[in-house]
Amino acid sequence: MRKFIVAALGAGLALSAAQAQNQAAPAQEPVQVDRNILHVQVILDKLGFGPGVLDGRGGQSLVAALKGFQESRGLPKTGKADAATLKALYPYRAARPTVTLALSKAALAGPFLNPTPKDYADQAALKAVPYRTPIEKLAEMFHTTPEVLVALNGPGTRLAVGQKMVFPNALPSSRDYPADVKDDFRATLASLNVDARQPKGAKIVVDKSDGVLRVLDAQGKLVAQFSATMGSNTDPLPLGNWKVLGVAPNPDWRMTPKLLKGVKDTKETQLIPPGPNNPVGVVWIDLSKDHYGIHGTSEPKEIGRAESNGCIRLTNWDVARLSLMVKAGTPALFQA
Repeated sequence: MRKFIVAALGAGLALSAAQAQNQAAPAQEPVQVDRNILHVQVILDKLGFGPGVLDGRGGQSLVAALKGFQESRGLPKTGKADAATLKALYPYRAARPTVTLALSKAALAGPFLNPTPKDYADQAALKAVPYRTPIEKLAEMFHTTPEVLVALNGPGTRLAVGQKMVFPNALPSSRDYPADVKDDFRATLASLNVDARQPKGAKIVVDKSDGVLRVLDAQGKLVAQFSATMGSNTDPLPLGNWKVLGVAPNPDWRMTPKLLKGVKDTKETQLIPPGPNNPVGVVWIDLSKDHYGIHGTSEPKEIGRAESNGCIRLTNWDVARLSLMVKAGTPALFQA
């Protein structure tokens, strides 16, 4: 049963793992991608049980995703790819772990800004907060990291139109998004390979102990789950019952010093423009708790590992998916 996970091989990149993220970064050890694990991650990702980044590695995000899938299928919640779980995943094995695609002009199109300014005043002066590099954009498109793309392809190939590359298989089954989705956000959803077919969420449950955001349907069944970063020692998750007030796609973000720990109150309030590397990412889901929301991030590999300023942070692709599941009035329970 464990042998059903088979990967497709492909060509390479002309960038080192360090260059993939930042041209000035120090050299790093190459990332190792286990294609069996990647296959499990890809299937879970397509089924709505987000394992964080698709990297072919184990860890807490994969364990949580497996537990969510197991709960949804009435299986023991072991958090392991055991025999019963692999049997339940088997019908979806046609979703291969990788795909080989030729780079398009649109996939490589900017603008890019490397590095992203650290000072909020400098960010506020920008027209947008774009990706740093083309490979960072490609990585988010396929729900992974630049380092994983280097590992899947190896050094030696330029990022050029027409060049074939291997990616984790994050391709959606449909891009037929709802008619009320505006054109700019439609483009964002398509770029992030967000599937248009999403379950309707009747309730959000943010579970601090498991580090996940869960989506329940009207019957109380778990239909989606995403790894999340939530709160910190100085800004703990506000436990209780809240509700969604609204969903803002491609948002700007008002940086208010008095609301942020670690930012001096003498700093001026700044309005940070939209963009995938905006501090709140590509979606802000406003909550009835003042100054709190569910949002994206500029650093997807830190989800579930870094602290936040109290809000609930998901990868950009996961928060974009969530935005299609919920609406104003959706209840949100925050529990320990």
